[in-house]
Amino acid sequence: MTRPRWILHLQASFFRSLMSIGMFLHRRASPSPPSPTFTRSLNTTVSPHPGRVKLHFYAPKGYDAHIKPHQRRRRSVVKRHLYPVVVNFHGGGFTLGHPTDDARWAAYVMSRVGAVVVSVDYRLAPKCPFPTAVEDGVDAMLWLADHATELDLDIDRMAISGFSSGGNMCFTVPLMLQECLLYRAVSRRTAALSTLELENGENVKVVDTIDAPTDTENSIVDPPTNTTTSMLNPPTNPSPSTSTSSIAKDPTKIIITSPLELNIRGVVAFYPPVDYTQSRAARRATCIRHDQHLPALFTNLFDRSYLYPPTLNKANAYLSPARASDDMLAALPEEIVIVAAEWDMLVKETEKFRDRLAGEGGLGKKVKYWCVPGVPHAWDKAPNPFRETPGLAEWYGRSCDELKRILE
Repeated sequence: MTRPRWILHLQASFFRSLMSIGMFLHRRASPSPPSPTFTRSLNTTVSPHPGRVKLHFYAPKGYDAHIKPHQRRRRSVVKRHLYPVVVNFHGGGFTLGHPTDDARWAAYVMSRVGAVVVSVDYRLAPKCPFPTAVEDGVDAMLWLADHATELDLDIDRMAISGFSSGGNMCFTVPLMLQECLLYRAVSRRTAALSTLELENGENVKVVDTIDAPTDTENSIVDPPTNTTTSMLNPPTNPSPSTSTSSIAKDPTKIIITSPLELNIRGVVAFYPPVDYTQSRAARRATCIRHDQHLPALFTNLFDRSYLYPPTLNKANAYLSPARASDDMLAALPEEIVIVAAEWDMLVKETEKFRDRLAGEGGLGKKVKYWCVPGVPHAWDKAPNPFRETPGLAEWYGRSCDELKRILE
């Protein structure tokens, strides 16, 4: 019998309070993590359910793009420095968590990479179930691309990081973003060319320029029927010809080149779930330490809250990137760093995903994979107010070294 949604709301509120206490203790340990330098809020455009998303900015020393324009003019800044940017998604099973939970990670990135960290306060389930979190993540990326100049951000040096469910978003957000950028570019191109004339004086005939997706199993919505498909309803499993149209044989059609407006160079995903077609029981059976599982009370809450309705296709690529087609995964950044946990029920599916991305016969991605020994899921968020979590400096440091290499 399906549990009433209002009960899930009460449970989520209760455990958010408990998690807030745990994270308060986590932040008390020395060295103290930083507070956000400033925040920005944006209205959502991708999700069919309107709302607002807050972005928490952690800026390295010397950054001043948050200063008001009239103040910046008075400081006579002649040449402004552009900063690489790392967009971060917090964990919590899409149901719990807050963007400041990863403040320690932001501190390492700022000091060792010199990048601005933008932690996204995406909307949570059960109020906002799948795929709202992914849609909000895409909105954050689009907003940053549109406001990069005023924020001194170098969108040619961008990476994504995330923890647990946020690690899932490290892969699902770029997949959805690829299509949203494409359809935004097509819409702009259509508007620009619709009033032009060909050399022979005939009006440009704007018709379909993109092959409609043929694999609807992973689709959230029906495949688009024309190039003016709204970003509110992007396609979800593009054909191989999505990036560059191969329809030059028909002169009445507009050839669309790659629409990417920002360059996501890499991904750093900590203990990500990548295959929700695997039951929790099957996942637990693969774990070598059954006493280190996430409690079923939490995992049941996460799944019932985010995976809604119960008839949801769990093989959807925006939920289970491990089930995405090769054509979709090819659009992921070339550099991928995955930090798994030895005692995590998710480690086996992560290893299979790693092999598919980079292993023999894989997609040829450059994957750096580490499995931290002797730790459970979310090991780096221990609520110990007396010392920083053992091993955190090492593995955050290694990850930052990779980020620095990728962004340079």
